[in-house]
Amino acid sequence: MERLARFSVSLPEGLLNKFDHWIEKRGHKTRSDALRQLIRYYIAESFWEEGDQEVYGALTLTYDHHSHDAAREVTAIQHDFGDIIICSTHIHVDHDHCFEVVVLRGEASKVKTFLNAVSGLKSVHNTNPVFTAPL
Repeated sequence: MERLARFSVSLPEGLLNKFDHWIEKRGHKTRSDALRQLIRYYIAESFWEEGDQEVYGALTLTYDHHSHDAAREVTAIQHDFGDIIICSTHIHVDHDHCFEVVVLRGEASKVKTFLNAVSGLKSVHNTNPVFTAPL
């Protein structure tokens, strides 16, 4: 386990009260636990923004598989990005619609390129990316 470092933080009392309320609503045990989570979140976000760091996460997408040969288009793009795709799950929601979850790991800029390619397909109705970084 990594050695812990201690530091103090000065906040306006009103902001601290709001933070404590936020901590309680989210079930954190301590302020330290909450701060660790927030710091990790913002560092991972900066990795995503900068584009040159490794990220991992999932992209969910929905599409009408009858529209514009959508299944073939989505599959073709996934083959083009096989080096960053860990796995994918395809679910038949109903007769016309499919839901996929694509788990990815790679350089943020390449993951963004994949997201843009999938999101740009005419038949894709919705994409929702969720990413973090190994910290």
